Amino acid sequence: QVQLVESGGGLVQAGGSLGLSCAASGSIFSINTMGWYRQAPGKQRELGATITSGGTTNYADSVKGRFAISRDNAKNTVYLQMNSLKPEDTAVYYCNLRAHTASREYEYWGQGTQVTVSS
Repeated sequence: QVQLVESGGGLVQAGGSLGLSCAASGSIFSINTMGWYRQAPGKQRELGATITSGGTTNYADSVKGRFAISRDNAKNTVYLQMNSLKPEDTAVYYCNLRAHTASREYEYWGQGTQVTVSS
């Protein structure tokens, strides 16, 4: 019932910037956590950053100080501004939404968008 659509991936040189967007549609609980996870070839999917509907953020150490996550609750959209990009940031970036009720947990994933950082 929830669909996440990412946009903004692409190819960028090291040191450059790129912005990602993820728009959620469907039956969405107003209290939720949205975020970005990434998966490089041959590696496990890992946390990039998350943000709650209240604005609390959480960043992986590898991106702190370089990436900034934000959201627009009215638009059900989460953003990831990536600055000072490094080749190590190359990965497929997946949008994620999680929500809880008293009895259930809900989790949804986007299809991912490729980010490639060249040297």
